[in-house]
Amino acid sequence: MTRRLWRELTPWLFLLVPLALLVVFTYAPVVNMIVYSFTDWDGVSPDLAFTGIGNYVELFTRPELFQVFFVSGYYLAASVVQIAAALYFATVLSFRTRFRTFFKGVLFFPYLINGVAIGFVFLYFFQDGGTLDSVLRLFGVSGDHAWLSSSTSANISLAGVSVWRFMGLNFVLFLGAIQSIPGELYEASELDGATRLQQFRHIIAPGIRPVLSLSVILAVSGSLSVFEIPYIMTGGATGTETFVIQTVKLAFQFNKTGLASAAAVVLLLIILAVTWVQRRLVPDDKVELV
Repeated sequence: MTRRLWRELTPWLFLLVPLALLVVFTYAPVVNMIVYSFTDWDGVSPDLAFTGIGNYVELFTRPELFQVFFVSGYYLAASVVQIAAALYFATVLSFRTRFRTFFKGVLFFPYLINGVAIGFVFLYFFQDGGTLDSVLRLFGVSGDHAWLSSSTSANISLAGVSVWRFMGLNFVLFLGAIQSIPGELYEASELDGATRLQQFRHIIAPGIRPVLSLSVILAVSGSLSVFEIPYIMTGGATGTETFVIQTVKLAFQFNKTGLASAAAVVLLLIILAVTWVQRRLVPDDKVELV
């Protein structure tokens, strides 16, 4: 009886430490954040007073607090380019191609670089008379351009940096999914005279649908929660402030931790809602390729 009991408890003992870490560092902070969102805490004082839904009312009645969501549109459009480019390269490099191992490393390498380093590198890349202007002069485009001085050009530039950095993650996901498709399907399609485009349409696209769905979820949630690159390169200036940058400023610059917590809760709910809608529209059905 004792041996049987230990056998049943053993899996839970292995899960005890990771579950404890998950609760302490994930769920407990989320609960604290929700509690703080109903207070006027400034993040420093030991005293805090409950204000009910006052922070949420302020959040939804001040248009300037939600206008920053329009900046996410640039990153959402960039995510479409990012997914399309990653899918293209993954498809091409999944077949026999010269130097494909080298190109795999080149495409995935930007994802391994620290975001702070990327921000500083591209800060010099886009500055007046910087690297981009030097390259353009080689093609006959003269003059120095202030790429980060206006809202439109700055957001397009920052979104382009995010494409360069995160395309490697989608590339690896797509490449792994494509290579998991049985090779017999490609051989049978080649015997039937199928072209690469037809192989992609009838074999690759259906086979990687679950991974493609995951990439879309990551792209949408990432577009709504952009922080690192615009914060380092512009600090949210010239109309590049995102919802997360605004939340950080509310908490640490204006000492409105309660309002910032409410903003973080709203962002979490929006991401969960978008994910739920996406899963309802594109259910993760089992794919049969035989």
